[in-house]
Amino acid sequence: MATVAVTDDTFDAEVKNSPIPVVVDFWAEWCGPCKQIGPALEELSAEMDGKVKIVKVDVDSNPNSPAQMGVRGIPALFIFKDGEVVSNMVSAKPKAALQSWIEESI
Repeated sequence: MATVAVTDDTFDAEVKNSPIPVVVDFWAEWCGPCKQIGPALEELSAEMDGKVKIVKVDVDSNPNSPAQMGVRGIPALFIFKDGEVVSNMVSAKPKAALQSWIEESI
């Protein structure tokens, strides 16, 4: 499964009400580190299909969700489980580090 684009309007339905854990990537088109981790997140989304859903929120088009989460820098990654944040990190990491972080959190 590919990553899912989420908007302010679909955030609660896609993230907070998801039956499986969700990784939220707050990103922007102009953000170099965001572009660096994009391919890794796409691969992890396919590899971990059914265990976790990975979604992306463009902070320029959707300012409300990142504001509610207190996002100050991007890329900002949050893991939601049962509608609650269980872990978060800011900054780009290699795929292996992202995978370990996700697996430890879910």
